[in-house]
Amino acid sequence: MSGSATDLKEKMKYILVTGGVISGIGKGVIASSLGTILKHCGLHVTSIKIDPYINIDAGTFSPYEHGEVFVLDDGGEVDLDLGNYERFLDVTLHRKNNITTGKIYQSVILNERKGDYLGKTVQVVPHITNAIQEWVEDVAIMPVTADRVVPDICIIELGGTIGDIEGMQFVEAFRQFQFRVGKERFCTVHVSLVPQPKSTGEPKTKPTQNSVRELRGLGLTPDIIVCRSERPVSDAVKDKISMFCHVSASQVIGIADCPSIYHVPLQLVEEGVASIIKEKLKLELPISPSSKRFMIKWRKLADCQENLRKSVNIALVGKYTELEDSYASVVKALQHAGLAVKYKVEIAFIDSQHLEKDELIANPVKYHEAWQLLCKSKGVIVPGGLRTDGEMMERWRMERMERGEMEGKVAAVHWCRKTKTPFLGVCLGLQAAVIEFARNQLGLTNANTAEIDPEGVDRVIIDMPEHTGCDLGGTMRLGKRRTIFQTDNSILRQLYGNVAHVDERHRHRYEVNPEYVDRLENAGLMFVGKDETGKRMEIIELPRSEHPYFVATQYHPEYLSRPLRPSPPFFGLILAATGFLEQTLSRISSQVRTSSDEVSDESNSDDEAVMDYVKVVLSQYNLNGTMTSASTTGKTSPISTAVSEIDLRQ
Repeated sequence: MSGSATDLKEKMKYILVTGGVISGIGKGVIASSLGTILKHCGLHVTSIKIDPYINIDAGTFSPYEHGEVFVLDDGGEVDLDLGNYERFLDVTLHRKNNITTGKIYQSVILNERKGDYLGKTVQVVPHITNAIQEWVEDVAIMPVTADRVVPDICIIELGGTIGDIEGMQFVEAFRQFQFRVGKERFCTVHVSLVPQPKSTGEPKTKPTQNSVRELRGLGLTPDIIVCRSERPVSDAVKDKISMFCHVSASQVIGIADCPSIYHVPLQLVEEGVASIIKEKLKLELPISPSSKRFMIKWRKLADCQENLRKSVNIALVGKYTELEDSYASVVKALQHAGLAVKYKVEIAFIDSQHLEKDELIANPVKYHEAWQLLCKSKGVIVPGGLRTDGEMMERWRMERMERGEMEGKVAAVHWCRKTKTPFLGVCLGLQAAVIEFARNQLGLTNANTAEIDPEGVDRVIIDMPEHTGCDLGGTMRLGKRRTIFQTDNSILRQLYGNVAHVDERHRHRYEVNPEYVDRLENAGLMFVGKDETGKRMEIIELPRSEHPYFVATQYHPEYLSRPLRPSPPFFGLILAATGFLEQTLSRISSQVRTSSDEVSDESNSDDEAVMDYVKVVLSQYNLNGTMTSASTTGKTSPISTAVSEIDLRQ
């Protein structure tokens, strides 16, 4: 990072992405896709997500409110769109990259208490709007890659829809901001809906016209209008929107529904977005978007994702299964792992309550349907338990006991262990596995977690003393922490490339009770990974002689999964479910022993596709166990070189 902060801010360019008509229209994917295109043009890109709600962060949300809570390296609990940014751009964002109304007002109020406003009346304009602009400028120049290069361009997504009362201060802030930075450093992209009612069969442009009129009335004129629709919009529709929205037809971009989100950047390239942004922001692009090989790896990725011919069934046993976004990162991690072996992952979402014995009487149809789905699966994942932090803890415990969330998960774990079905537990999934093992192998029939049974006799899961208190927001064990492997005899250690330790992101308040560890280990449960103190259990496994893949982690490996660099625990689950695990572990061991990267690039078989991934794994780490991924070093990661060699052909 070179140059003064003032100089760096004066060079920064900004793209603001707004949305109209409806929420959930895909602003996050559009923003991520714009960043992907510019990154492939040779620019360094960062992202900011603005959420107009008054909450300080997303940590206290129920998943049914906004989907999953995404956790960053620094422990920030943020909107799931930041997960999209990290996956698309392969960057490491910070908690400040997520702005909320709560954060802004908290900052302004604290400054007022310190007397920073010299006795003036503190108002939305100028104090709140100035705070927003200053926050954006400060965060935009923060490096988000390992090489610590300051970004060239910042993409800002404004959550909600234009016209929402809670977002007005942000719209006003950016109305002022466009003059603060100048027209050659500010570009507005408006994402709107072009509905196509079945009754008429023709696209309707009026919602977009009204949305753009609202935006212009608030002082922002879109430079690009992205029209979301079920089917491609015609040139005639674009011309009509152009005429009524005060933009040229070339600035109206149509994005129809795609087979996968990986096609969105390619559609934007075909629509000429890169050229529009280049002209508007006077950008010098090191790589021309008109090149024949532009985004060639991304095209292979999208084509491969679309043309997967084989599939594998994975059951996801959780509580918030009615909303897929509740487990967005888990779903993405499974898809990334499936892509590595060229399998489409078919996910069966199972409400853990329906697996509980009481459901056999209370709701027999749901009970049998849930168990049928579980029995048909080739692998099972029990993800983290997402807590409704805003409720009182007693109410939460009662809700869990009434719904049987933990008991249903324990039942799923027991079935996996007895039938030798590949199993991966994450966070609460690990705790469920420990409870199941204690009950059925140690004979502790009352084994439970202190979260549900605080006065229980055998609390094999307890709360962490340093993270206990009446405040629930931001008081968990959060962010990237180190896990040290305790033995060479570990499936997960091999999948990570036989390293000594790994750094993964955490989000939990409860842990395995150290008083029971020796008894559990003597009964056959292996605690193969612990924290740096050796007192906190991070990874459990069963021996390969007893189970093909029984693995659980206290950390959340899904947060660091990438399309061409899947998370090892998830990759192991898919390998086991597809029958490739043993030969892959054998190959990994062989590669580590010989320190060889000489694996054929001509990979057309499933086995060779797996070996492509092995190259990526071994490229992430030095053989002495030091991680060399882009997120932990100051040098260019060898991952990018390895990924460029991956053959994504079928």
